[in-house]
Amino acid sequence: MTEREKIFTRIRDALKTQAPMPGHHGSSHKPHAISEARNAIAGARQWLPDPGADSAAWLEQFQKLSAELKTVVHLCNDEADVHSKLRELALAEGWRKVAAHRHPLISPAATAIALPALETDGGYDANEMAKCDVGITACDALVAQTGSIFLTTRSAGGRALSVLPPHHVVIAHRDQLVPDLPAAFELMTRLYGENQWPSMSTLITGPSRTGDIERILVLGAHGPRKLTVFLI
Repeated sequence: MTEREKIFTRIRDALKTQAPMPGHHGSSHKPHAISEARNAIAGARQWLPDPGADSAAWLEQFQKLSAELKTVVHLCNDEADVHSKLRELALAEGWRKVAAHRHPLISPAATAIALPALETDGGYDANEMAKCDVGITACDALVAQTGSIFLTTRSAGGRALSVLPPHHVVIAHRDQLVPDLPAAFELMTRLYGENQWPSMSTLITGPSRTGDIERILVLGAHGPRKLTVFLI
């Protein structure tokens, strides 16, 4: 048997064994990795920045950090207000095609823009999505403490919609705003259960950026150059 055949044999043998769920590698008595992460963050509350005592303070903190991070936040009265502001933004930026998550909050917004739309619920053509001017998604939570958007494959229509188009637009409700990271993890566990989290979850804190070259900040290095949140 050649070395190549040995490698393929090992791969075939490995594929016969069902892989453990994420966070369940090793001993069955080992705590779930998600629980470990959540408990570690909850224990850090004593030294994490204070986001404020109520939802009004959380909103103020989220807006303040968003401005510093170059995330644009629009406060909206209702979905109709979102649609109106989206049409204004599309006209101002000259959008020609949008990509959107097939979602009760997002689909009507994409339709209201009245432009060709690529709708996805996880499956996508990367070349077609890369041609879109904007990707519109929902999210799981907004984190006041860091000015972050917490989203998953389930709330963002897969892994690519929030990454490939040069402008990422998020539509969320005010009650999705949580004070800090421990609260965000607690919310995620209530939404998905202890062991059923989506395959990918991420925190987006401002547009994609890098300062690697001569410490000069460049937006859009590894993803969208612009990030906009419409908060109902």
